[in-house]
Amino acid sequence: MRAVVQRVTRARVTVDDRVVGEIGKGLLVLLGVADDDTKADADYLAPKIASLRIFDDHEGKMNLSLKETNGGLLVVSQFTLYGDVRCGLRPSWSDAAPPEVAEPLYEYFLESSRKLIGRVETGSFRKMMQVELTNDGPVTILLDSRKTF
Repeated sequence: MRAVVQRVTRARVTVDDRVVGEIGKGLLVLLGVADDDTKADADYLAPKIASLRIFDDHEGKMNLSLKETNGGLLVVSQFTLYGDVRCGLRPSWSDAAPPEVAEPLYEYFLESSRKLIGRVETGSFRKMMQVELTNDGPVTILLDSRKTF
């Protein structure tokens, strides 16, 4: 499972000109599921994201987590995080999980996150979405449950 985690002052997801998920200060997470991922991958990422110390404390140091700041979490499914362009220019999606595998794991990640964080918003699985955000910092962290980066 891969995640692009962005600290934001605001973020929202629109589908067919309708806002389906929106947060103020918090984290936007673009989440990709690999074809061989399991619940263990979500069990690694959800608490890691909730506990990342990337919010400023009273001294201006990145020392607080999303849990401590009571910020929002907006999670957007994004299979394109598994796009492979090592051989050519057109991405291969062979490592991305098919929807029938990815969706239950995405939902499990959301459920796990809701146990850790008060406010969790989402995009719409398998829909064309427009994602708007104001990256705060900017702060962007890449995570992989296999710890490849």
